Amino acid sequence: MSKQKDQYWLRSGIINVLQNFSSTLFGMLMFILLVRLLNKNDYGVWGIYGQTVIILEIVRSGLIQNALIKFMAGSDPKDHSSIFSASVVISGGMTLICIVLNYAFAPYIARLLKAPQLESMLYMYNFVFLFSGVLTLFNCIEQAHLKYNGIFVSGLLRQAVPCLFVCTVFFFKIDIGLMSLVYVQILAVIISVITSWFYVKKFIHFSFVFSKEWITKIFNYGKYAFATSLSSILSGTIDQWMLSGMISPAASGSFNIAVRVTNLIDIPTNAVATIVFPQSAKRIETEGKPAIKYLYEKSVGTILAMVIPVIVFIYIFDTYIINLLAGAKYADTVPILNITLLYCVLGPFGRQFGVIIDSIGKTRITFIIVIVNTIVILVLNYFLIRRYGTIGAAYATLAANIFGFTIAQIVLYKELRVNPLNAFVYAYKFYPEFIRKYILKKH
Repeated sequence: MSKQKDQYWLRSGIINVLQNFSSTLFGMLMFILLVRLLNKNDYGVWGIYGQTVIILEIVRSGLIQNALIKFMAGSDPKDHSSIFSASVVISGGMTLICIVLNYAFAPYIARLLKAPQLESMLYMYNFVFLFSGVLTLFNCIEQAHLKYNGIFVSGLLRQAVPCLFVCTVFFFKIDIGLMSLVYVQILAVIISVITSWFYVKKFIHFSFVFSKEWITKIFNYGKYAFATSLSSILSGTIDQWMLSGMISPAASGSFNIAVRVTNLIDIPTNAVATIVFPQSAKRIETEGKPAIKYLYEKSVGTILAMVIPVIVFIYIFDTYIINLLAGAKYADTVPILNITLLYCVLGPFGRQFGVIIDSIGKTRITFIIVIVNTIVILVLNYFLIRRYGTIGAAYATLAANIFGFTIAQIVLYKELRVNPLNAFVYAYKFYPEFIRKYILKKH
């Protein structure tokens, strides 16, 4: 059993790291080309657009994603039709609501953020949104069965198609507008949905069963996860929105570049979170809270072992990295990057906190903490941007992350007796353990 678990973690870990790495790599390549194709204002608008549409995706997927994975992974197969049908009903309803809200508020958002192009871009994104809802359901079904191949391939294609388009435009020196990029997103998500179907169809043996009980159960579980996800993504976008509204889209673009670089550090964090959630949902039912405590400390330690060397490397070569990726015109990003790197150390603790607490059914706790943290970020950004300009947004996010980390660790100690120092112990032990198990093949 231990060997099977090790193989699961290694196989799933490799697939998910590759998925996150390829996604970030394609995103980074597009970023490198777009900062050269677009002026600072247009690049800032593109960054704001990306952050805005992520909110639409989170609003929908946050309500059903974790609930669908948790209930399908831990329930009797005879209930799968009811669970999936309830998820379809909720997802479809949220899709329609989000599209209506998008049409209603797109003009206001564009004016507020000083980005008139944003209005037509948000209107067109509704087509992407329809297909991405289907893709989310397919990915959840596959993840609930502890499989990730389809998620990897469909995600790879969704990133590769726009990247190939931008590469073509760049090398052939073709002039494009921001709307062209949105059209390519529509094509990419259609291709991803078709690809995902071929991987997930073997798991779909469902008939539509309208079950008010399961709709209520999934909604009651998902409502806090939904609010948590929404608040979490808002806390990550407030700084860029406020920079655009209070200064200009160009200021938001400079901050966005620092965020792009630190996203490289999130690769192992996102990968491990994807693996940990279905595992912790199972373990809480069979092994109890001590197993979840170990899972949290070990997973955070594993992530820290991977990200700390990267953080140190970026600190040493910060100026060279920014010049290489974005060019000399974004030299003002270097001090912002140095501050954002500081809270990358706290990121694994926060991300795994949400995963673990949600998996043990305490979604209300995560919801309250993230709501409070979002308010803190909003207030700090307002005052620190006014006082220090663009770099004030970085100060605000750092202070809010320290606050959130402190509260989360207090909750984890109360619920699971977690000791955050153990994560650093596991991080220290990671390298010899990895070499022994997976290189020397000694168990």
